[in-house]
Amino acid sequence: MVMLEIIAEKDGHKGYITLNRPAENNTFNIELALQLDKTLIDFEKDGDIRVIIISNNGKHFSVGIDLHVLEQITDEQLFEFISLMDMHNHTIANMSKPVISSVKGYCVANGAGLSFACDLTVAADSAVFGTTAVNVGLICTGPGIPLTRNVGRKKAMEMVLLGERFTAQQMYELGLVNWVVPDDELEKKTEEIADALALKSPLAVSAGKRGLSKSYDMGYHAAVDNGTRIFAELCATEDAAEGVRAFLEKRKAEWKLC
Repeated sequence: MVMLEIIAEKDGHKGYITLNRPAENNTFNIELALQLDKTLIDFEKDGDIRVIIISNNGKHFSVGIDLHVLEQITDEQLFEFISLMDMHNHTIANMSKPVISSVKGYCVANGAGLSFACDLTVAADSAVFGTTAVNVGLICTGPGIPLTRNVGRKKAMEMVLLGERFTAQQMYELGLVNWVVPDDELEKKTEEIADALALKSPLAVSAGKRGLSKSYDMGYHAAVDNGTRIFAELCATEDAAEGVRAFLEKRKAEWKLC
């Protein structure tokens, strides 16, 4: 299915979302934000899809919000507009399926926020990251929230307030990127990770994501108790029993999603 700002495709158990405004460096406008959110929700509901990959057409992953569009937004429309720009932060965190960002080129401002919100990130060696809005008199408060959850308050404050750019290797060292690969191996590595996730028990992967994601909204003890509950519920499923049997019998498990 091809849409104006987003290309959405399926292949087996994988869902692909391609940011498709290459002439505008994949900046966020209203349509891209709406279509991104809708596609994420559609893939979440699709029983065949087990993992989602977000990548881009063109040279850059995304350089943030389209400033030409922002200039046209009235003061009365600003809160609704910015809420839409940040919507993926809520949607990805609430999904049960892992979302991978596959990053090349510039990944800054709201583009960086999208990458930070994803569960896993594969980056090309030449990729450049940054919460850079402060450099044009704005501020990356939206991207700064998933950033804080990943690197802590002081580092996030430094990155948001100074607006500096970082290499993929620096982001790896900060824990914001999981894998850094040569540019020509980005797609291969991303597919490798997605295929590995798709082979796991979907119920177990979902339980893991839900348990970890929800913990950020809870105190320590409540998060531990929530993780215990989710794990106990998983253990009662047929797929959990199948996984244990398959391991003991030294064979490949057959997941039934129940």
